[in-house]
Amino acid sequence: MKIVHPGWLASTALILIACQSPAYAQTASESPAASEAGDEDIVVTGSRIQRSGFDAPTPTTVIGEAELALGNRPSIAQVLNDAPQFRATSTPSTTPGNTNSGVSTADMRGLGSVRTLTLLNGHRFAGANDLNIVPQSLVKRIDVVTGGASAAWGSGAVAGVVNIVLDDDFTGWRMGVQSGISSRGDAARYGADIAWGTDFAGGRGHFMVGGEYMNERGALSRSDRRNLEAGLFQRPDGKLELVRDPNSTQLYNGGSILGLTGAPRNLVFNPDGNIGAFPLGSVTQGATTVGGGGQNIFDYVAVSTPYERVNLFARASYDLTDSLKVWANFSFHRMSANYSFFPETPAVAIMPDNAFLTQANRDQLAAAGVTGPFLLGRVLDDVGDDGVMTFKYSRRNLEGAIGLSGTFGDGWSYEAYYDHGEIRLNQSLNNQRIKSRFTNGVDSVLVGGTPTCRINADASTTNDDASCVPINLFGNGSISDEAAAWAFGGSQLIYTIKLDAAGASLSGQPFSTWAGPVDIALGSDVRWEKQVTNYVDPLSLANALGTLNSSATNGSFNVKEVFAEVNVPLLDISDTLKLEVNGAARYSDYSTSGGIWSWKTGGTLRVLNDLLLRAVYSRDIRSPSITEYFLNRSTNIGTVFDPFQGPNGTVQNNVVVYGGGNANLTPEISHTLTLGGSYSPSFAPGLRLSVDYYDIDIDNVITTVTANDLLKQCFAAAPNDPTCSGIIVRETNGTIGSITNGFRNLANYRTQGLDIEASYRLPLGDGTLSFRALANHVFNLKINGADVAGFVGGDTAFSTPKWRGTATIAYDSDDFGANLRLRYVDGGLDRPLSVVNNVPIEIVNNKVGSRTYVDLGAQFKAGPFTLFGNVNNLFDRDPPITPYTSPNYDVIGRYVSAGVKLNF
Repeated sequence: MKIVHPGWLASTALILIACQSPAYAQTASESPAASEAGDEDIVVTGSRIQRSGFDAPTPTTVIGEAELALGNRPSIAQVLNDAPQFRATSTPSTTPGNTNSGVSTADMRGLGSVRTLTLLNGHRFAGANDLNIVPQSLVKRIDVVTGGASAAWGSGAVAGVVNIVLDDDFTGWRMGVQSGISSRGDAARYGADIAWGTDFAGGRGHFMVGGEYMNERGALSRSDRRNLEAGLFQRPDGKLELVRDPNSTQLYNGGSILGLTGAPRNLVFNPDGNIGAFPLGSVTQGATTVGGGGQNIFDYVAVSTPYERVNLFARASYDLTDSLKVWANFSFHRMSANYSFFPETPAVAIMPDNAFLTQANRDQLAAAGVTGPFLLGRVLDDVGDDGVMTFKYSRRNLEGAIGLSGTFGDGWSYEAYYDHGEIRLNQSLNNQRIKSRFTNGVDSVLVGGTPTCRINADASTTNDDASCVPINLFGNGSISDEAAAWAFGGSQLIYTIKLDAAGASLSGQPFSTWAGPVDIALGSDVRWEKQVTNYVDPLSLANALGTLNSSATNGSFNVKEVFAEVNVPLLDISDTLKLEVNGAARYSDYSTSGGIWSWKTGGTLRVLNDLLLRAVYSRDIRSPSITEYFLNRSTNIGTVFDPFQGPNGTVQNNVVVYGGGNANLTPEISHTLTLGGSYSPSFAPGLRLSVDYYDIDIDNVITTVTANDLLKQCFAAAPNDPTCSGIIVRETNGTIGSITNGFRNLANYRTQGLDIEASYRLPLGDGTLSFRALANHVFNLKINGADVAGFVGGDTAFSTPKWRGTATIAYDSDDFGANLRLRYVDGGLDRPLSVVNNVPIEIVNNKVGSRTYVDLGAQFKAGPFTLFGNVNNLFDRDPPITPYTSPNYDVIGRYVSAGVKLNF
């Protein structure tokens, strides 16, 4: 579970995912015969030098309109996540306990979404960190560069580039409505979209406008998905086991009675306030019981979070002359939600004379040997009307862009643009403890038979708070409304992220070699990024709240860049051999860290029109983000393994981990090698095969080590220093209270793998039958030399299956369309073994089986109307056992959606 605060943070085969639409049914590696199906009309944007079809110097994966509709996914990011090269790092179902909840990003290769650069029509835009922003009905296709491309496109293109291409020439009307629901009756969603485009001024001008509304209710209960009520359990023999329904004996929603060291006494306050035995489960070891009536805070976290989304987009363009066009875009996006987060779980000291301990309570405690102060482990799920903490947010993006493009001379073209965008986020986490008030309210005594805060019981006390309201924690529902209003409050943070970006480029063919014309592109980009905090609540400023105190993040930087790209033909023997070499270079000058170069070089060799071989080597960069530079404080909550607690260590839940920014960060530097080939035999029209090998090596990685890794490092360096020189703060009973861990340039990431694609298409009756299979195999994913590929658990950092793949059979005609898709996710190990004193602790059921999901879709067409339906995860395959969520496996289960579209 994470609380993130504040802020949001080339060269493989051209693959067309699950192709259904003849307009986008070819690959960039195909033979010239492919142009019969329209491949030559596709202008890909894998580099600044744009080419039609298979001649593109930087091959690019293209996802067309039909692929965007496949599975009826609610956002562009979730469409991308179906592709084997992407990982679902940030979606409503993978960040349900996170203040970035609802944000959907593109994360290629699982290297982190900050290493995938997202563009709109080839330009940077403020909403790039959340692909919910772009209305899907206006998207023509998505170009995906699956390799380093910083030299062509700039910082952030370490793993690749996602370029969203709008249907700028759309005319007519498009409108539709849809609805969906899971087989468990939750995760319901409904939405509508409408778009209109028209020419004006005799065809010299064009205008289009579109709107989109989506309301997703979320899946709020885990009880219907038994594998999501799970966790790690340390057995009496010291071995670890992944079990369903592990609960803490130190937590109870009526109060668990503990010793002063936190050891359970197996006594609880029942909901009615009377004392009884702890309802233990089938197996109990230490502070954990399997089953029973204990509590686990993950039980309160949603499976998928709700949200409401509104998008508006308008674009106008006008041909001033036959060779000069001007254009302008405007967009509005708002996304909001308000839902239960998770409860606070304080361990509270209770004095023997507490005002709310009845005589019967005292007698039972005395009989159990509890005669003095004790700790009460309490799940605060009964505070006020909401019960638990609630997270509320509203994200709004306003963005405008203007630009021009034109041609001159003999084939020269140019373009320039300016974009200004502002994201304003208002978020709050309510129903938190106000720490001092809560402590004072709990510590109450009887004065004249009336519960009174101890600080007010003695007239001579100087720290009286006359407004202190006594708090009864014994039993569930015992906290009065007055106590809740006085001792609980919320944090609120309002901040604005601003982006100003401008660029200009020139491209053409200034001369020719003996083998053909030389392509060049050159230009300059400049951008300013800024974050301004508009409001922080007074309680947070006083660090008064128990879980999340908001804090300001203010900072800015700018970058000025120049770039050049060239493609040189060296050999062209008609229908036999064609050899081209290409390269690019970019110089970036950052106001924070100075100048840095990125570059790439490569080549393509076409043999007998059917076989294309390619190779590219690049040096790519990623500059630090505003958050990484200037974040004042972030807060995470999670489970850690504390190696300092005895020879076998101990598992501890609900540990707070604080992080922060670092103004001394420098850019990451990556080197990427891609080697590949594509084969499109002329003797088998419609058959296409491709394989690409990639090797991405990133140094100077900006990151924070995981809390568990930090603890391991601390123990290895100083096993007799349980605070690790102040990094770890411990409670009086020795347990970890908090860990401090900030951003640093301290890691190396390296991954190697294969992208594989095979497709075949043929006419059938009045339509087209297509087959397509895509796969990604990860040889290794090394984090500081440790290979994590094959560790697939949901709470494992860089959780990455070694194999992912999709296979689709689709039929499409003027009247009917249908598709059957298989999605395969490899199994592996849930997580690495824990090591204490150089001795590995075995996880007895660490193996995770693979999953294959079956999706069905159908479309019925009648004139301008299309009726469609989809079933995803037809056989309702459960995810592996996981305590929180999974970026690799489906956690929703069978999902049915349907709708109608109208085009005219």
